[in-house]
Amino acid sequence: MTRFALRAEQIFDGERVFDENVVLVDGGKVVGVGRQVPSDWAVREVPGGTILPGLIDAHVHLTADGGAGALDRLGVSPAEAATSEYAEAIGATIEQSLRTHLAAGVTTVRDLGDPHDAVLRWRSAATSGPSAPTAVGSGTGSGLPSVVASGAPLTSVRGHCWAFGAEVSGPDEMRAAVHLRADRGADVIKIMASGGVLTPGTDTMSPQFTLEELKAAVDAAHEHGLPITAHAHALTAVRQALQAGVDGIEHCTCLTPAGAALDDELGRALAASGIAICGTLGSDRSIVVPPAVLELVAKAGIGEAILQEAVRRLYAAGVRLVAGSDGGIGPAKPHGLLPATLAEYVEAGIPPVAALTAGTSTAADALRVRKGRIRPGADADLLVVPGNPTEDITTLATPTAVYLAGEDVTPGASVAR
Repeated sequence: MTRFALRAEQIFDGERVFDENVVLVDGGKVVGVGRQVPSDWAVREVPGGTILPGLIDAHVHLTADGGAGALDRLGVSPAEAATSEYAEAIGATIEQSLRTHLAAGVTTVRDLGDPHDAVLRWRSAATSGPSAPTAVGSGTGSGLPSVVASGAPLTSVRGHCWAFGAEVSGPDEMRAAVHLRADRGADVIKIMASGGVLTPGTDTMSPQFTLEELKAAVDAAHEHGLPITAHAHALTAVRQALQAGVDGIEHCTCLTPAGAALDDELGRALAASGIAICGTLGSDRSIVVPPAVLELVAKAGIGEAILQEAVRRLYAAGVRLVAGSDGGIGPAKPHGLLPATLAEYVEAGIPPVAALTAGTSTAADALRVRKGRIRPGADADLLVVPGNPTEDITTLATPTAVYLAGEDVTPGASVAR
């Protein structure tokens, strides 16, 4: 491992801006933060820049390639998913998705839904060597971002993302599905508590399960020591997820036929629970969205203004916000989108420091990984950007350097860096 000092204008450590401007890296870990450099250490200078922890995207779909109909094309049979040809093809998509995230400064992702546990299978193969890391979120051993993964999301019969292969009905099937994901190495359980935009026939404004079913899944996940996060657009599904005791809620749009409706009482309850809420803002605004997709979004009641308003209300209520892009699900939601997600958090009214925290330290805590902070003993997953992102969040869109466990993985970087 290379030993070096990284010096910039300032440091954002995952929680605040430091007056110190030097990070000491040795053996893939941060070993010091300050202003002085030991006399025998090599120094890498980044004048005018800011050093941050590598970003964490808490909601991605690595098996989806970001093309038109990306989720639709993931619907394969269990027999096809078990073939070596499928494993090779889906593995190539996963790795390309991860490379795109890395180029955007994202060093850890949480995959929240794949067909037939494809990401779990790929990760198991990628980390099966004798020197492979074993801790959750410790990396794939392949110069790619660390991957926290759920496997196929639990959904109702013909519910949202049913084609991924984890349709369940009743408490017993819930528990069995959770046990299966745990046996296959899942780090988190994902459950579709409401319908979703991109699965025709499902309802974004209604729950997909009974409270008894949700509680069965939550209890089973916790028996394995795993967190469980619920996809929930409907206000009724958000309330149900809260009552069931989930650890996270994805989207948390709180939709009703009259629009988003997060009231003060629910906001306080979500804040008091400590549930990690992932608002999936951000899109590639250069993409012209097809009319059919716009019609789906309008029918579901989920437009950009509604999503921003939901996140703004959640922040004002004091909830534990993390950041996720939903990257990969379509052309307007490509991989590597997290800088745009954080910029839209700020656009929605969240202070830049709070947005950065949602994409670093708070996300690390929610994912249960030793990432997201710059302090002695932390993994040296680092991002360097020009300027000061606590003043101008858009500087995240032009990373200067990216490090994984102290190794320079900046696209195009030379060995002399």
